[in-house]
Amino acid sequence: MNSAAATDTNINLVELTVAQVQAGLASGAFTCEALTQACLDRIAQYNPFYNALIFLNPSALDDARAIDRRLAAGEALPPLAGVPVVIKDPMDMAGIPTTAGWSLLTSRKGGVDLIPATDSPVVARMRSAGTIMLGKTNVPVLSASGSHANDSWAGPTINAAAPDCVPGASSSGTATAVAASMCVLGLAEETGGSIQNPASAQGLVGIKPTFALVPNAGVVPLASQRDVVGPIARCVRDAALCLDVLAGFTMADPKTTASIGKIPKGGYTSRLSLAALQGKRLGLFGPGWRPQPLSDGTAALYQRAQREIAGRGAVCVDDPFAGTGFAAIGRPMPGPGYYDERGTESVPYDLQQYLQRLGPNAALRSFAEFAKATAAQSAFGPKGVLRYLADMPAFKASVADPNVPPDMSEFAAVREAYLDSFNTVMDSHRLDALVFPQMRDPLPPLHGGEPIHETTVSEINIAGLPGVVVPAGVYDTGAPFCLIFVGRQWSEADLLAFAFDYEQATQYRRAPALVAPAAT
Repeated sequence: MNSAAATDTNINLVELTVAQVQAGLASGAFTCEALTQACLDRIAQYNPFYNALIFLNPSALDDARAIDRRLAAGEALPPLAGVPVVIKDPMDMAGIPTTAGWSLLTSRKGGVDLIPATDSPVVARMRSAGTIMLGKTNVPVLSASGSHANDSWAGPTINAAAPDCVPGASSSGTATAVAASMCVLGLAEETGGSIQNPASAQGLVGIKPTFALVPNAGVVPLASQRDVVGPIARCVRDAALCLDVLAGFTMADPKTTASIGKIPKGGYTSRLSLAALQGKRLGLFGPGWRPQPLSDGTAALYQRAQREIAGRGAVCVDDPFAGTGFAAIGRPMPGPGYYDERGTESVPYDLQQYLQRLGPNAALRSFAEFAKATAAQSAFGPKGVLRYLADMPAFKASVADPNVPPDMSEFAAVREAYLDSFNTVMDSHRLDALVFPQMRDPLPPLHGGEPIHETTVSEINIAGLPGVVVPAGVYDTGAPFCLIFVGRQWSEADLLAFAFDYEQATQYRRAPALVAPAAT
């Protein structure tokens, strides 16, 4: 189908939801092929400026036509059939390069191409669900920034909601593609804020799931004991529907056995309700959680959000972590942010496992080959993006022999300490969840060294706890302000319900006004 034929269907992609896709396909208002072409046209129009996608899926239209044939045959289709999605670059998609944002890992910049032979489990699940994968999205080098993708071989990604500000990272391209309505859903991945930060920076819904709920085999690792895959969407229901597809056990990622029995029987939309917050007790941000103050603008928006939440019938509990010692567990690195790197020291071993999964014809099959191919810009050298790992004993041991699992007992002890303290506070205050501003202050500028100042990243990544980001307004600058609901392990369904109630009551999500490149 050509571009003109797609335009004739008058498909409005702006803020399009899963339910609207399903209704349009079922009624015959548009075909999956026309919808896909409309998305590709929108990408062609806006991506040259926003730089969200770096590879398009050459099979996207063929996949859409296959959905149309199945619809015409009266076949019962999976729940996300025909829904256009984007995939974060580090997630393996058979036949399409995985570059991890690094010039040394793409032939376009003179490096080597890593072409996976098989899909990662999350991509395979999206394929089985009938989604139309439009392409892969931009990330910073090795997903090592939580704020921007400025060092990517493909160049910076622009924030669709606030073009002069950082887009959030490392899932920058995914967030921008979703925020700009180039797709309906996007896959993101987090080690240290890479779902939370871009969702919050662009006024979106993001789910940072409980560790081991969603498989992350076949995804370029940064820390196998912290990495999680989750959805970014424009509304809570769509994010929940995507989590239904992603979550659960697979032999391809044995740690997901922990998720057995933890997934709600009716799926992650089963508790969505306009009364979900009624009677619930929610803990508020304070120095007991982390000794960093909120900016005046953030504090004012957070106070408004507290009133809105109280108006839904919830009880807000001031700083429930005060006096518990929770904040003292953190060990942030020196610098302007608050990043605790513990858990990332296993990356040589993790990369060895990842590379061996790529297939027998992969350009790199071991950490030794990876290190040799990237020696010119060593990630672990004095100027490398992961230079902070050099002094960690477990990292040194892992570099010495990447085939041997490193001793991660120190990290396990920190995770246990966080969980013990967190659960004790939740029990003692009878809390159903926490609700914090996801950022402590407004977004920093796109170009510059200032990171996003978040409130929850290292704590919930090390502890393996879930969080759901939801829009909650805008700063005076027009940049988004978002809340994050945080809960106990495996509490995603409840967190989504709270976020849904708040979202529906406030309706803060707004489609951004986009910038198209000038014609040349």
